[in-house]
Amino acid sequence: MGLAKTEKFTDQQNEIARFAKVFGHPARVSILQHLFKIDACVCGDLVDEIGLAQPTVSQHLKELKQLGLIKGNVEGTKVCYCIHKENWVAMKKVLIAFLDQDLPINPDCC
Repeated sequence: MGLAKTEKFTDQQNEIARFAKVFGHPARVSILQHLFKIDACVCGDLVDEIGLAQPTVSQHLKELKQLGLIKGNVEGTKVCYCIHKENWVAMKKVLIAFLDQDLPINPDCC
């Protein structure tokens, strides 16, 4: 398999692709939705909420944390996760600017 060759693309293009990738799995979307719904940090009950095995949930949490959309704090033997609000707002700005592009209406275009 070939390399992604991400260096050929702008920082913004790579950033948008990273956001798209993190939203590309329904488990990560579910985790984010749950964190927004409870509007608090969650410690440990995500496995029951998401319905996947602990290692699978941990891997998805790791992806979300690496991108900075969630943050985790160690409390005793547990890691508590919540939405990283500042990074969420920054991500929304990038995606809105990208998604808000409009094509001129050209009836002769394919």
